Amino acid sequence: MSGTSVDAIDVGLFEINGEAEALTVRTVGFCDVPFPPGVPEQVLMISDATVQTAAISQANYLLGQVFADALLSALQRLGYAAGDLELVGCHGQTIYHQPEPTPLCGMPVCSTLQLGEAALVSQACRCPVVSDFRAADLAVGGQGAPLVPYLDFLLLRHPTLNRVALNIGGIANLTALPAGSGSTEVIAFDTGPGNMVMDQIVQHVTGGAQRYDRDGRMALAGSVDKALLAQLLSDPWYSQSPPKSTGRERYGEDFVRTLLEQGFAPERLMATAAELTVSTIVLGIERFVAPAMAVDEILVSGGGWHNPAVIGSLRSKMTGATVRPTDDLGIGTDAKESMAMAVIAYETYHRRPANLPSATGASRPVILGHLTWP
Repeated sequence: MSGTSVDAIDVGLFEINGEAEALTVRTVGFCDVPFPPGVPEQVLMISDATVQTAAISQANYLLGQVFADALLSALQRLGYAAGDLELVGCHGQTIYHQPEPTPLCGMPVCSTLQLGEAALVSQACRCPVVSDFRAADLAVGGQGAPLVPYLDFLLLRHPTLNRVALNIGGIANLTALPAGSGSTEVIAFDTGPGNMVMDQIVQHVTGGAQRYDRDGRMALAGSVDKALLAQLLSDPWYSQSPPKSTGRERYGEDFVRTLLEQGFAPERLMATAAELTVSTIVLGIERFVAPAMAVDEILVSGGGWHNPAVIGSLRSKMTGATVRPTDDLGIGTDAKESMAMAVIAYETYHRRPANLPSATGASRPVILGHLTWP
């Protein structure tokens, strides 16, 4: 799994058994593998940008090789070989995600594009690879996102506790799981920026020397600009009812450039960006989750769990709920998204749907992804 922040490639090794709600997942190992030099810049150059088709085609094969190398490297670090694998799930790198229809040649067109040629991964590991998970959901009217709620429903729902599974990656998204809920009762959506805006600010002000705000130090050293925060929160997208998803198209280079032009000290800008992440999460819960259920627990995963500026503010605003990491339930905070990709791949291989229409807005459950054989 590689996310919108393009900070690293997450490689998880999992043992999966069973099916449907009796499915079990055991984490065998996990590590993150750095992108080779220049690859993140190449990805960002073609993400939501006007580029030559050659650049997209070349990046697709470049990323396929990068993912294949990352997989083999991770296996070696974990003490395994490619021959030990039975199946690989590879989400690919999203360079464009536009779930709302836009007129094109007189037709309403939605689209999403993830790069990373699966054939290269399949040949490297000599086993089948499932990729391109989002397209089938879009084809039946869904947003193609979020995908992780399927895993949340299988592994995190509770018979008596109302839980929110919150993933703070590049984008923040949540899954609301009412106590004892069935799959049709799950509420899930992207809430807004996770780490993406903060990461871009850090990279800009440090000239690329830092890729993220380690331990939230910069944000904690500053104070929130309330006027700027209020302006950012006035975006009508935050009031739009789910299903909804977003990405770099909304929070990419243009968004961050506008923030930098405000002329604030880096610490003040970072504190405001961190508070934007928290405020949009809380708004999402208040507007779209609270009417359906009280929140007993918030189970956090993703890189945002490691940012005290974000988690501290979230706890101060959600005083009625316990905020804790998914580690407490045996699901690594950093490994959860790669686990979700493995589970979806497993379901696809067995020809079973793995989207939640209540989360994506799809008209029906569908089998996700393309299967590539070596």
